[in-house]
Amino acid sequence: MTELLTAAQMRAVEQTAIASGSVTGLELMERSGRAVVQAIDEEWPALSAPSPAVVLCGPGNNGGDGFVVARLLQEAGWAVEVYLYGDPDKLPADARVNFERWSGTILSDDGLSAALFRDDLVLVVDALFGTGLTRQAPRLEAFEALLQRGGPDRYRRGGAVPGPHIVAIDIPSDRCSDSGLVLAGDTARSDTYAADLTVTFHRAKLGHYLGDTPAHCGRLRIVDIGLSDWVPESATRFLESPRDEPAVFQHLRKSGGAHKFSHGHALVLSGGIASGGAARLAARGALRIGAGVVTLGCPPSALIVNAAQLNAIMVRPFPDSAALEGFLHDKRITALCLGPGMGCGPTQAELLAAALVSQVEGGRPTVLDADALTLVAGDTTLFGLLHSACVLTPHAGEFARLFPDIAARLAAPATKGPAFSKVDACREAARRAGCIVLFKGTDTVIAAPDGRCAVNAAAYGRAAPWLATAGSGDVLAGFITGLLARGIAPFEAACTGAWLHVECAITFGPGLIAEDLPEELPKVFRALRV
Repeated sequence: MTELLTAAQMRAVEQTAIASGSVTGLELMERSGRAVVQAIDEEWPALSAPSPAVVLCGPGNNGGDGFVVARLLQEAGWAVEVYLYGDPDKLPADARVNFERWSGTILSDDGLSAALFRDDLVLVVDALFGTGLTRQAPRLEAFEALLQRGGPDRYRRGGAVPGPHIVAIDIPSDRCSDSGLVLAGDTARSDTYAADLTVTFHRAKLGHYLGDTPAHCGRLRIVDIGLSDWVPESATRFLESPRDEPAVFQHLRKSGGAHKFSHGHALVLSGGIASGGAARLAARGALRIGAGVVTLGCPPSALIVNAAQLNAIMVRPFPDSAALEGFLHDKRITALCLGPGMGCGPTQAELLAAALVSQVEGGRPTVLDADALTLVAGDTTLFGLLHSACVLTPHAGEFARLFPDIAARLAAPATKGPAFSKVDACREAARRAGCIVLFKGTDTVIAAPDGRCAVNAAAYGRAAPWLATAGSGDVLAGFITGLLARGIAPFEAACTGAWLHVECAITFGPGLIAEDLPEELPKVFRALRV
């Protein structure tokens, strides 16, 4: 398992190592600086001395890392100039030692802009604030220059904008490493720079994967600086291959002596005659991911149109909630999916209530998406029927309807750090709802009421922009439903479904439409050797 850490958790890891006597803070700073220089060498092997470089050092330990980088580059023959923001006498002890070890040029405010706009400048290292930023980053000349030399347009234009390579130590220095938000005071600010390379230590931080921060980190390198594998229990999990979760991975396989009901029976409820496509996508997703049986339930008027488009998926009419209640007495039905294309009228509200109170100990595993979320958001009685086996899958708009006060906190400009993050919001929502909440986006966050949390980010090497297509969320709901039907616990089902959803998009590539996602699963499973 890979963890994402907050700034405070990272400090706890370092302090534990220092307290154990295995390493000193000064040694960790030296290792960090050396790791940055090594990353630069590996990233751009053509760069070499005596190329000019500017290192921007801040008033904390991130600045101390910067002084180590400057010294090592200078020792390798680079022409290095350093800018220090702050009073050297107020530097932390270890950073002060490395400031004193620096024997080269310290740029003045007046000399900084000239240095940053030299035509032959090759490298800029941002060691201003990193994970230590807790307030609005001051509008230094250094930032103004970085905004002009390193705006996000560099990537949108294919990296063709001339200028130096920009390296951020830990995270671009105007961003909160816990939330990924720009600490911008009372108003949001969009003129934030993009690095070419971000080097962080031991573990990635939450902010590296939240919001638009991945686009501003460039390439992210996580480097080992010799700390132990200990991490706080409250750390957020970063989703990787299901192979890294043996219990879940084993559950994805089908044993030779099993039959269809051994792998569960999923029921997906559909809407009317003209709105069944979303539920059919969800049903197909549940079947492809391995549910042994899938039934699509719909109003009697929609029976023929659904039956005409489905073969392996059974179709059953439900004229009212009484019919659904009767069907749910069958204990072989192991998971439900309600919402995609279902509708938001009184009949649908009654169906939803019947599903949530179906007589299964602990509640029958249920995915609520789309219209079901709208119904729950508008009815406190329905909200009160949510139980621990439910999985809510809202996008940002649905999340705001379900949890308006939490969404308002998340949308407010970040004025100080650690800022309220999407992870914080999802955890709070899960506690309030008493069930799993999967908050969708390129930075999908999954949280449980007990505080467990995971991030499934379609970013860096796992970017999947093709998922921005109608119906992809319905397929995700189906994936999770199928995993629930197979007996995987709600939190693990949500995490695994989200990971497989992105993986299917990556393996298919450009041109993806929602119908392609379930059909890509066999290829993904073969690659996993399920």
